[in-house]
Amino acid sequence: MASKGLGWIIIDALDTMMLMGLTTPLAQAREWVQTTLTYDQDQEVNTFETTIRMLGGLLSAHYLATTHKMDSGVQKEADLYLEKAADLADRLLGAYNSDSGLPYASVNLKTSKGIESHADGGASSTAETSTLQLEMKYLSKLMGEKVYWQRAEKAIKIIDDNHPTDGLVPIFIYANNGKFRGREVRLGSRGDSYYEYLLKQYLQTGEEIYAEMYHEAMAGVQKHLVKKSHPSGFTFIAELPMGVGTTVSPKMDHLVCFMPGNILLGATNGTTVSEARKSPSWGQREEGYLTLSRELMRSCYEMYNVTATGLAPEIAFFNMDESGHDDIVIKSQDAHNLQRPETVESLFLMWRMTGDEIYREWGWKIFKAFMKHTTVEGGGFTSLNTVLTVPPSQRDNMESFWLAETLKYFYLLFSPNDLLPLTEVVFNTEAHPLPKFNPSPLFKTGWQRTKRPEAMKELKDHDPEGRSHGLEMKGQHEE
Repeated sequence: MASKGLGWIIIDALDTMMLMGLTTPLAQAREWVQTTLTYDQDQEVNTFETTIRMLGGLLSAHYLATTHKMDSGVQKEADLYLEKAADLADRLLGAYNSDSGLPYASVNLKTSKGIESHADGGASSTAETSTLQLEMKYLSKLMGEKVYWQRAEKAIKIIDDNHPTDGLVPIFIYANNGKFRGREVRLGSRGDSYYEYLLKQYLQTGEEIYAEMYHEAMAGVQKHLVKKSHPSGFTFIAELPMGVGTTVSPKMDHLVCFMPGNILLGATNGTTVSEARKSPSWGQREEGYLTLSRELMRSCYEMYNVTATGLAPEIAFFNMDESGHDDIVIKSQDAHNLQRPETVESLFLMWRMTGDEIYREWGWKIFKAFMKHTTVEGGGFTSLNTVLTVPPSQRDNMESFWLAETLKYFYLLFSPNDLLPLTEVVFNTEAHPLPKFNPSPLFKTGWQRTKRPEAMKELKDHDPEGRSHGLEMKGQHEE
């Protein structure tokens, strides 16, 4: 715990307060940022979490303060948020000082020294190393400094140089040598936002290399991970604990429920489906994305619908055995609920792009369940120990993403579609809206993918430690 406090919840919730017009708490938060917040603290922080929550929160607050007319009158405060963001980013740059250029898992804010992971054999999470780019690229644009862009983008090239089979990346990677650790593939924890940010980097800056990588990965997902449950035939995304080409596990984290909305974004680029279908670039692939996104959205909703509380567990298993009676099986150790946003995020995106009222209906039902079971007497909210019993056992904890993401996406689900239109903004993985823009030649690295070997689809050889050594979419971007 930092001696002076880092204000995780405050910074993460700034843009939520702005969007909702909560002027009094916003003024208090802004005063705290100005008078108390300092990053000059001898504190080890997670590189990824600090980037998406704090840097993303400050950059989004700056963006909303400078471009959106709001009742809160925060436009004059934009420079403060940018100043704090730049100071934080400069301290985070030390995390990228590894031998390979991949960021270390953690960094000391005072010394700017990167620190390798204390777990997983020192390897970094692949998702965490590849979910820093939206924030750093936007900061480069604002500051006119290419260092943020280039440091963050190099991580993507290093990952891609491993030639992951069918675009599916193992969930751990060593910062020092840039090689994967093990072969496990999943779109839940440790893997999820790698795929999310492939698409979103393309949406943010229009760089085609990321669209290519995204569609390659989605083809791999459809080939290896998309499965059906029994008896109802719910579509879900399985895991590959031993890597591509091995037996799947029917386990699906709630985290995977970002995928329905993300997949449809990959088809429409944020326009409505009806508009996207008029484009000559809409084809069989995009139609397949639409179908898959709808099916996955239904499955994510069913993870809520099958429990006594109407709230989803952290992890669910989908039945693939024809003799089974229940499509979704929840183990007691996986039954907790952390108020996660992924399903609500996808409901919001699906509503915006399809206009299908069912997504608002499902969202309202889930919202009421959260209000019923996670509110705390006297005010506030908490996560739950289990979703399987009523009344559920409550925890004494609320993650900052409840305010930054879950409640924000609920609010946007029932707001007019011209509030943060998907054709103009990209949400980072912490639900902080950032603008699309045309990148300057000064910032673009112009990196190219290395040639894929003929045998890239074959399983690679691994060392004793388990390390592997081996739609055209048109965006609308502001200058």
